[in-house]
Amino acid sequence: MPIQVEIVTPERLLISQEVDMVLLPGEAGQMGIMQHHVPLMTTLATGEIVLFQDGEEAEVLSVSGGLAEVRPNLVTILADTAERGDEIDVVRAQAARDQAEQSLAERQEGGTPAPVHLAALKRSQVRLRVAERRRRRARPGDQPN
Repeated sequence: MPIQVEIVTPERLLISQEVDMVLLPGEAGQMGIMQHHVPLMTTLATGEIVLFQDGEEAEVLSVSGGLAEVRPNLVTILADTAERGDEIDVVRAQAARDQAEQSLAERQEGGTPAPVHLAALKRSQVRLRVAERRRRRARPGDQPN
């Protein structure tokens, strides 16, 4: 039985569709949501939103923060940022990862890493993972390394 999922960013309505299940990166850990789930509200961590249809992974999106409201037949995600894998600029995400790694290395020489650098690194890593998963699904004959 499907559940409606709506993913909204400040710029647009990104997703509005029925799915069998959605996995969310909650602050306390990954959450699986299906129809008739108990109502709840939660904050979202930086991570991957995975949508399932017909028992298979249908789409993976990157998300960086936000809120999710779960009702028995509807999941509404108000994301700070969210992107589909095919929307991610891989070169830009790689450059952001490299910059964050460099900033972290410089900070570690002088003390504790700043949370902003750790967050930037995590965001770029998630974006690259989502883009890679999308690329692999686009070429079904390829096997993951």
